Amino acid sequence: MKQRQFNQNQGFRFKRFVRKSYAAFNSLNKAVTIGVVVGSVLTVAHTTNAVAQTTDIQQRSELMEKELDEVMVTASRAEMPLNETAKTITVITKEQISQAPVRSIEDLLVYLAGVDVIQRGPHGVQADISVRGGTADQTAVLLNGINLTNAQTGHYSYDLPINLSDIERIEIIQGSSSLIYGVSAFAGGINIITKKDADTRAYLRAGAGGHDLFEAEARGALKTGIATNTLSFGYKTSNGYIANSDYDIYNALWQTRLSLENQSKIDFQLGYNNKRYGANTFYSPAYPNQYDRTDTYLGTVKGTFGRQFKIMPALYWVRHHDQFDLIKNSTSGRNYHRNDTYGSSLNLQYKWRWGTTSAGGEMRRDEILSSNIGKNISRHGAYYSKYDSRTNTSIAAEHSMRIEQFTLSVGMMANYSSNEDTWRYLPAASVSYAPDERLKFHTSWSKGMRQPTFTDLYYKDPTHLGNDSLKTERSENLELGFKYRNHFMSAYLTGYLMWGKDMIDWAQRPNSDVWESHNLFKVNKQGVEMGVRFNLYYLWDKLGENTTLSLDYVRQHQKRNKMELGVDNSSFIMDYLRDKFTVSLTHSIIDNLSVSWYFRMQKRMGGYKRYRNGALEQHLTPYPFYSLLDAKINYRLKAFDFNLSVNNLYNRHYFDRGNIPQSGFWMMGGVSYTFN
Repeated sequence: MKQRQFNQNQGFRFKRFVRKSYAAFNSLNKAVTIGVVVGSVLTVAHTTNAVAQTTDIQQRSELMEKELDEVMVTASRAEMPLNETAKTITVITKEQISQAPVRSIEDLLVYLAGVDVIQRGPHGVQADISVRGGTADQTAVLLNGINLTNAQTGHYSYDLPINLSDIERIEIIQGSSSLIYGVSAFAGGINIITKKDADTRAYLRAGAGGHDLFEAEARGALKTGIATNTLSFGYKTSNGYIANSDYDIYNALWQTRLSLENQSKIDFQLGYNNKRYGANTFYSPAYPNQYDRTDTYLGTVKGTFGRQFKIMPALYWVRHHDQFDLIKNSTSGRNYHRNDTYGSSLNLQYKWRWGTTSAGGEMRRDEILSSNIGKNISRHGAYYSKYDSRTNTSIAAEHSMRIEQFTLSVGMMANYSSNEDTWRYLPAASVSYAPDERLKFHTSWSKGMRQPTFTDLYYKDPTHLGNDSLKTERSENLELGFKYRNHFMSAYLTGYLMWGKDMIDWAQRPNSDVWESHNLFKVNKQGVEMGVRFNLYYLWDKLGENTTLSLDYVRQHQKRNKMELGVDNSSFIMDYLRDKFTVSLTHSIIDNLSVSWYFRMQKRMGGYKRYRNGALEQHLTPYPFYSLLDAKINYRLKAFDFNLSVNNLYNRHYFDRGNIPQSGFWMMGGVSYTFN
């Protein structure tokens, strides 16, 4: 576990946990990055005596630590107390989301130094998101703990029916997490946790901005007996900042939680996401008028029964439709895809005198019907002539125990894949040592794997060529780090190594515009992550107790051998972020008026071939270094919240993927109303 500093929130470690879903969140503005549990501290009454106020805040903070120190986190398959975890985890809270100048999950994650967000379109249109130099296909995406990663391509993994106001928190696990999240968590995992309570009975929001931006959200909640029901809708649209960058996005999400005896519960959710957007030069600058239409339907049921011995079953299904036009509104180069993922899991957990033992299994099936991807079949319906499928069956076990100041966890996952007809074994182990409450050292080791996507295997168009002979990626991972904290500051430093085999990437042959998927023989990574957060109130109380400054930096290096075929350009693995530095500052101006600043600068390795006047240059242009500054002003007046956001404050021309320009200066404003 690693405390990553995302904004002004003060971190606390909890010792006891009130047995309600909202218990750690029912106060104000002091977030806790503690694996998969996020918390708050009680509001401190203002006094005119600065010394007395500082002392009072410190005393309350110490009391909270003593009272809430035993909260259980699920940074492994088994729950364990916060101060015993040994995982590198970032948590973004709902308070942090409300303060950030963002319109989507994809926009939000760019402010984390350890996360690489390659934006194709703004505000949740499309982005490739990865951690620790991986790719979007190597990062698992979960909704309330259920892995919904798109098996067709990581480009679509965030086509989820989630509005920002639906989110309770987002958990990001850095590094291979196959034992926790499954085989798709090759480089890490992102788990989106939605709100389940009825504390807010109604929420309404509307906003507008440049480029004809308009957005609206509505959310309602109702508690009846043992059932808590929530329903939310969202819509956002823009004409775009350049030609063919317009979009329309719709979301709808229904959730019901049944609260049973002995802390047992059953969660149901149904969701729908619809997107229509100009894809500009998303996949090839040779075709600047691409267009995409997607639909996502999902349904899940998940239960938790028992206390000391827990039984946790789950069922899930998600369907993703995609109509892609290589040339907008032209049947020439049009593709139709329908991707279905469905499965079930059963996890067991038992706490006893020698620690916590967990075991479980999952069966997951991925299917695709397509006009382009898969093996030839007799025509299915009006559009589909190709099909493929695979079934993954996994079983896993882990045991965690604490011995004085040490916490040890050891586990193993075994995965059987129908397309490989073989078992693969993925062990993991971690150790943490806390000599006192301020300092903790941790280390972990694991193995990971990732199967090629259906796009990797089969996709074919004038500029792309899949490879149905691709092998499964494999890796070995090692991490070592420490954390330090006191009432004024917290800091962390983590180093990691990865040794990868048969890594999958798309590459270009010399003098060609065709991208082909290949296995690299080996790719080795090494990196360091560091950060510090200061509570500036303790330097000068007039700044306000919520004024903090956070700085984070990631530096990494990747080395690969030559591929089987000679190529001169790689698309994903070698176009990694070498450096990323982020700064966040949130401070008050007057009562109920605050400003949040977000600065980042980064340098991407690799390069791209530029298009000039429709012609492809044959030499590689290195990715340039760039920096950006965003800001948001928030003002609260009773049940109303007013905000004004500015992205790319100094109108920097930049791009995350070659030949796909990103938006310049963009101002947006909005107002929301909360009825409790």
